[in-house]
Amino acid sequence: MEKIYSDITGIILAGGENRRMKLNKSLLEINSVTLIERTRNLLQNIFDKVIISSKDIEEYSFLNLNVVKDVYEGFGPLSGIHAALNVSSTELNFFISCDLPLMSEEMIRYIIGSHFSEMILVPSAGGKIQHTCGVYKKELIPIINSIHLQAGNRKNEKGKYDSSIRKLILEAGAKIIEVDSLPFYNDDLFFNMNTKADFEYLRNKFQV
Repeated sequence: MEKIYSDITGIILAGGENRRMKLNKSLLEINSVTLIERTRNLLQNIFDKVIISSKDIEEYSFLNLNVVKDVYEGFGPLSGIHAALNVSSTELNFFISCDLPLMSEEMIRYIIGSHFSEMILVPSAGGKIQHTCGVYKKELIPIINSIHLQAGNRKNEKGKYDSSIRKLILEAGAKIIEVDSLPFYNDDLFFNMNTKADFEYLRNKFQV
C-alpha cells in the first residue's frame, strides 16, 4: 500500500465560475462524478488531510471537506493559496487546480517526493511552469500579505489586482523541476480544461 502523507496537506483550488464557459467547471459531471470529486478522490489516496479553497463555500458542502473562503478577493489562484495556507496545520501543502482532471497519483507522488529547500516547488513541462500543481510552504503567508499591500487598489484591464503566483515565485524563490522526460509523463497530465471543446475531449478520455 502506498504511503498516506500526514505531514503534507492536499489542497484543491476550486476557484468559481469560469469566464469562458460561464459556469463552475469543477461541478461538471462525467459518468455521474463531478470533476472536483475526481480531484478529491485522487488527493485522498495520497494525503490524510484534504481541504478545498474556493470563493463559494456552499457549493462544495456535498464533499464533506473543510472549504476555505478567500480572504483577499480578486487575486486569482493566489487568493486561494493564501486562504488555505492560513488554515493549514502543516508546513508543506500540495496545491492542485480542479481543472487538471487528468493528473495522476504517480506524478503527484513524484512532485512531493522531490527534495527542495525553497519555499515553493513546482513542475515544468514543455517549457511551461505549472503554478497550480505544486508544494507551497506555510511560511509564504507574510510574503503574500506583502504582495497584497504592494498591489493596493491597482487593477489591470481585466479588473484583477496587480499580483499573481508568478510574482510570488519571483519574490519568494522556487525550485522548478522538469517532468516531461519522466517515463510516466504524458501531455494529458497537465491538460487544462477551459472550454466546452476541452470538456468534450475530457469526456471522451474517460469513456475509453
